[in-house]
Amino acid sequence: MSRHNDPTVLSFHESLLRQSDVALLQGPFWLNDHIISFYLEYLDMVVFEDNTDLLFISPEVTQCLKIVSENEITVFLEPLDAVNKSFIFFPLNDNDQDKVGGSHWSLLVYSKPEQAFYHFDSMSPSNEVHCEKFIRKIKNYLNVDAVVLRAAHCLAQTNGYDCGVHVLCNAENIAHHVVSKGSVDGVSKVTNDSVKRMRADIIDIINKLQTEK
Repeated sequence: MSRHNDPTVLSFHESLLRQSDVALLQGPFWLNDHIISFYLEYLDMVVFEDNTDLLFISPEVTQCLKIVSENEITVFLEPLDAVNKSFIFFPLNDNDQDKVGGSHWSLLVYSKPEQAFYHFDSMSPSNEVHCEKFIRKIKNYLNVDAVVLRAAHCLAQTNGYDCGVHVLCNAENIAHHVVSKGSVDGVSKVTNDSVKRMRADIIDIINKLQTEK
Protein backbone atom coordinates (compact mmCIF):
# COMPACT_ATOMS: atom_id res chain seq x y z
CA MET A 1 0.00 0.00 0.00
CA SER A 2 1.39 3.41 -1.00
CA ARG A 3 1.75 6.29 1.45
CA HIS A 4 -0.97 8.13 -0.47
CA ASN A 5 -3.40 5.29 0.14
CA ASP A 6 -2.20 4.68 3.69
CA PRO A 7 -2.74 7.98 5.53
CA THR A 8 -1.15 8.86 8.87
CA VAL A 9 -3.50 8.25 11.79
CA LEU A 10 -1.29 9.46 14.65
CA SER A 11 2.13 10.96 15.24
CA PHE A 12 3.18 10.43 18.86
CA HIS A 13 6.74 11.45 19.82
CA GLU A 14 8.92 9.01 17.82
CA SER A 15 6.01 6.82 16.71
CA LEU A 16 4.06 7.20 13.49
CA LEU A 17 0.95 5.10 12.97
CA ARG A 18 -0.69 4.69 9.60
CA GLN A 19 -4.13 3.37 8.76
CA SER A 20 -2.73 -0.07 7.89
CA ASP A 21 -1.03 -0.29 11.31
CA VAL A 22 -4.17 0.57 13.25
CA ALA A 23 -6.16 -1.91 11.15
CA LEU A 24 -4.07 -4.70 12.68
CA LEU A 25 -5.69 -3.94 16.03
CA GLN A 26 -9.05 -5.03 14.66
CA GLY A 27 -7.71 -8.59 14.62
CA PRO A 28 -7.14 -11.37 14.14
CA PHE A 29 -3.74 -10.11 12.99
CA TRP A 30 -0.12 -10.27 14.16
CA LEU A 31 0.97 -6.90 15.60
CA ASN A 32 3.80 -5.19 13.73
CA ASP A 33 6.78 -3.14 14.95
CA HIS A 34 4.88 0.13 14.65
CA ILE A 35 2.05 -0.82 17.02
CA ILE A 36 4.42 -2.36 19.55
CA SER A 37 6.75 0.66 19.39
CA PHE A 38 3.82 3.01 19.87
CA TYR A 39 2.45 1.29 22.95
CA LEU A 40 5.86 0.92 24.60
CA GLU A 41 6.45 4.61 23.95
CA TYR A 42 3.03 5.38 25.42
CA LEU A 43 4.00 3.45 28.56
CA ASP A 44 7.25 5.40 28.73
CA MET A 45 5.86 8.88 28.02
CA VAL A 46 2.47 8.68 29.73
CA VAL A 47 1.88 5.75 32.09
CA PHE A 48 5.36 5.75 33.66
CA GLU A 49 6.49 9.26 32.69
CA ASP A 50 7.84 10.06 36.17
CA ASN A 51 9.86 6.85 36.52
CA THR A 52 13.46 6.99 35.31
CA ASP A 53 14.28 3.41 36.33
CA LEU A 54 12.43 1.88 33.37
CA LEU A 55 13.63 1.69 29.78
CA PHE A 56 11.36 0.40 27.02
CA ILE A 57 13.41 -0.48 23.93
CA SER A 58 11.58 -0.32 20.61
CA PRO A 59 11.38 -3.42 18.38
CA GLU A 60 13.39 -1.54 15.74
CA VAL A 61 16.29 -0.88 18.12
CA THR A 62 16.09 -4.41 19.50
CA GLN A 63 16.37 -5.77 15.97
CA CYS A 64 19.37 -3.55 15.26
CA LEU A 65 21.06 -4.84 18.40
CA LYS A 66 20.54 -8.40 17.17
CA ILE A 67 22.33 -7.87 13.87
CA VAL A 68 25.12 -5.36 14.60
CA SER A 69 28.52 -6.29 15.97
CA GLU A 70 29.05 -6.15 19.71
CA ASN A 71 31.29 -3.12 19.24
CA GLU A 72 28.40 -1.18 17.69
CA ILE A 73 25.93 -1.75 20.53
CA THR A 74 27.01 1.42 22.29
CA VAL A 75 25.71 3.49 19.34
CA PHE A 76 22.17 2.36 20.13
CA LEU A 77 22.16 2.00 23.90
CA GLU A 78 24.39 4.83 25.11
CA PRO A 79 21.95 7.60 24.03
CA LEU A 80 19.27 5.76 26.05
CA ASP A 81 21.48 5.67 29.17
CA ALA A 82 20.80 1.95 29.33
CA VAL A 83 23.63 1.09 31.73
CA ASN A 84 22.02 3.26 34.40
CA LYS A 85 18.49 1.85 34.09
CA SER A 86 17.18 -0.64 36.62
CA PHE A 87 14.77 -2.46 34.32
CA ILE A 88 15.07 -2.75 30.54
CA PHE A 89 12.32 -4.19 28.33
CA PHE A 90 13.26 -5.75 24.98
CA PRO A 91 10.54 -6.97 22.56
CA LEU A 92 12.12 -9.86 20.67
CA ASN A 93 11.04 -11.59 17.52
CA ASP A 94 12.43 -14.63 15.74
CA ASN A 95 13.80 -12.72 12.75
CA ASP A 96 17.60 -12.83 12.59
CA GLN A 97 17.93 -11.03 9.28
CA ASP A 98 18.42 -7.42 8.28
CA LYS A 99 14.94 -7.12 6.77
CA VAL A 100 11.28 -7.17 7.74
CA GLY A 101 10.16 -10.57 8.92
CA GLY A 102 9.59 -12.84 11.87
CA SER A 103 6.58 -14.77 13.07
CA HIS A 104 6.67 -14.63 16.88
CA TRP A 105 7.15 -11.97 19.58
CA SER A 106 8.33 -12.48 23.15
CA LEU A 107 9.54 -10.14 25.90
CA LEU A 108 12.96 -10.09 27.54
CA VAL A 109 13.34 -8.03 30.71
CA TYR A 110 16.69 -7.22 32.30
CA SER A 111 16.57 -6.59 36.04
CA LYS A 112 19.66 -4.81 37.30
CA PRO A 113 18.72 -5.15 41.00
CA GLU A 114 18.40 -8.92 40.60
CA GLN A 115 21.26 -9.22 38.07
CA ALA A 116 18.99 -11.43 36.00
CA PHE A 117 17.18 -11.64 32.68
CA TYR A 118 13.56 -12.77 32.58
CA HIS A 119 12.05 -14.16 29.39
CA PHE A 120 8.28 -13.97 28.95
CA ASP A 121 7.27 -16.14 25.99
CA SER A 122 3.57 -16.81 25.47
CA MET A 123 4.50 -19.73 23.21
CA SER A 124 7.49 -21.01 25.16
CA PRO A 125 10.08 -22.15 24.19
CA SER A 126 9.62 -20.71 20.67
CA ASN A 127 12.05 -17.81 21.10
CA GLU A 128 14.46 -19.43 23.56
CA VAL A 129 17.39 -19.70 21.13
CA HIS A 130 16.93 -16.11 19.91
CA CYS A 131 16.72 -14.89 23.50
CA GLU A 132 19.92 -16.62 24.59
CA LYS A 133 21.79 -15.34 21.54
CA PHE A 134 20.59 -11.79 22.21
CA ILE A 135 21.69 -11.90 25.85
CA ARG A 136 25.17 -13.03 24.86
CA LYS A 137 25.33 -10.02 22.53
CA ILE A 138 24.36 -7.34 25.09
CA LYS A 139 25.62 -8.69 28.43
CA ASN A 140 29.06 -7.09 28.25
CA TYR A 141 27.65 -3.67 27.50
CA LEU A 142 25.34 -3.97 30.51
CA ASN A 143 28.30 -5.09 32.66
CA VAL A 144 26.69 -8.43 33.45
CA ASP A 145 29.28 -10.95 34.62
CA ALA A 146 27.36 -14.14 35.33
CA VAL A 147 24.25 -14.41 33.15
CA VAL A 148 21.15 -15.57 34.98
CA LEU A 149 18.27 -16.28 32.60
CA ARG A 150 14.94 -17.12 34.15
CA ALA A 151 12.13 -18.51 32.00
CA ALA A 152 9.22 -16.65 33.51
CA HIS A 153 5.87 -18.32 33.94
CA CYS A 154 3.40 -16.37 31.87
CA LEU A 155 0.00 -16.78 30.32
CA ALA A 156 0.10 -18.92 27.16
CA GLN A 157 -1.50 -17.57 24.02
CA THR A 158 -4.48 -19.49 22.67
CA ASN A 159 -4.01 -18.66 18.99
CA GLY A 160 -1.26 -18.01 16.46
CA TYR A 161 -1.49 -14.22 16.22
CA ASP A 162 -1.70 -12.68 19.72
CA CYS A 163 1.99 -12.94 20.68
CA GLY A 164 2.46 -9.18 20.27
CA VAL A 165 -0.58 -8.49 22.42
CA HIS A 166 0.90 -10.71 25.12
CA VAL A 167 4.20 -8.80 24.91
CA LEU A 168 2.40 -5.49 25.54
CA CYS A 169 0.22 -6.89 28.33
CA ASN A 170 3.26 -8.44 30.00
CA ALA A 171 5.35 -5.28 29.64
CA GLU A 172 2.73 -3.11 31.31
CA ASN A 173 2.01 -5.65 34.04
CA ILE A 174 5.71 -6.18 34.82
CA ALA A 175 6.39 -2.44 34.84
CA HIS A 176 3.67 -1.85 37.43
CA HIS A 177 5.06 -4.72 39.50
CA VAL A 178 8.69 -3.55 39.49
CA VAL A 179 7.69 0.02 40.34
CA SER A 180 5.85 -1.35 43.38
CA LYS A 181 8.17 -4.19 44.42
CA GLY A 182 11.60 -3.27 43.05
CA SER A 183 12.07 -6.65 41.36
CA VAL A 184 10.61 -8.80 38.59
CA ASP A 185 10.46 -11.86 40.82
CA GLY A 186 6.95 -12.66 41.98
CA VAL A 187 5.13 -10.86 39.17
CA SER A 188 1.68 -12.29 38.56
CA LYS A 189 0.50 -13.58 35.21
CA VAL A 190 -1.63 -11.35 33.04
CA THR A 191 -5.22 -12.46 32.68
CA ASN A 192 -7.08 -13.69 29.63
CA ASP A 193 -9.43 -10.74 30.05
CA SER A 194 -6.59 -8.21 29.84
CA VAL A 195 -5.29 -9.87 26.68
CA LYS A 196 -8.75 -9.80 25.12
CA ARG A 197 -9.17 -6.10 25.99
CA MET A 198 -5.75 -4.90 24.88
CA ARG A 199 -6.50 -4.32 21.20
CA ALA A 200 -9.59 -2.26 22.00
CA ASP A 201 -7.72 -0.41 24.76
CA ILE A 202 -4.98 0.62 22.32
CA ILE A 203 -7.54 1.83 19.80
CA ASP A 204 -9.17 3.92 22.55
CA ILE A 205 -5.78 5.42 23.44
CA ILE A 206 -5.07 6.28 19.81
CA ASN A 207 -8.49 7.92 19.48
CA LYS A 208 -7.93 9.90 22.66
CA LEU A 209 -4.49 11.10 21.55
CA GLN A 210 -5.96 12.15 18.20
CA THR A 211 -8.48 14.40 19.92
CA GLU A 212 -5.72 15.99 22.01
CA LYS A 213 -3.73 17.08 18.94
